[in-house]
This record gives sequence, structure tokens and C-alpha cells, in this order.
Amino acid sequence: MEKYLTSCPACGRDFEADEEMRAATLEYGCPICATALTPAAFTPQ
Repeated sequence: MEKYLTSCPACGRDFEADEEMRAATLEYGCPICATALTPAAFTPQ
């Protein structure tokens, strides 16, 4: 399973995400502050 690194532009938190967390984050927003993120926010590791 691929891992991603992302940084939320609103709260500034960095976090790692797997495919499932990436999909959930794209649907529901940042897990910290709920700001909407785009696929471009995720960098494959």
C-alpha cells in the first residue's frame, strides 16, 4: 500500500496517510481542522 506525506495549508500540520486515509481526507478534509485538501497536497513517499 502506498504511503503519502501531506501538509495542511490551514493548520500547518504534517501527517502521513495510506491510501484509505488519503481517500477519507480528500472526502472529509484535514483530520485536524477539516480544511478541504486536493490530490495535489499528497506527495507519494
